[in-house]
Amino acid sequence: MNNRELDKKLSLRKIKPTAVRELVLKVLTEEKKAVSLSDLEHKFDYADKSTLYRTLKTFEEKKLIHSIDDGSGTLKYAVCHDSCECNPNDLHVHFYCTRCKQTFCLNEVSIPTVNLPVGFSLESVTMVVKGVCSNCRKG
Repeated sequence: MNNRELDKKLSLRKIKPTAVRELVLKVLTEEKKAVSLSDLEHKFDYADKSTLYRTLKTFEEKKLIHSIDDGSGTLKYAVCHDSCECNPNDLHVHFYCTRCKQTFCLNEVSIPTVNLPVGFSLESVTMVVKGVCSNCRKG
């Protein structure tokens, strides 16, 4: 993804483009798996942890990315679709590989509808399926 495409993605979510934001978004869009703050730190020697954290929080607040609690003790982040508003109908299942410890978005698998009792209101749902990913099964 080139800088023009990155800037367009940022602009769609009303996020001011900066060099760090472009770089973080580039990494997040190129990864096939969800990325942790620690993963980003290893990719950027010059950016400090607080700058990366603030960038992720800004992206999450503007619904450019979503966070995933896969049970590993570390939040991971992945890019949302352009039309995503992170509403319950936009939510999807995540897969955590117990071998390689990577988390993948299964965008094509929707979270099942949850019928709540009268008076309850749904705000978010997290569904993580654990097992062995296709890459680990090959090896």
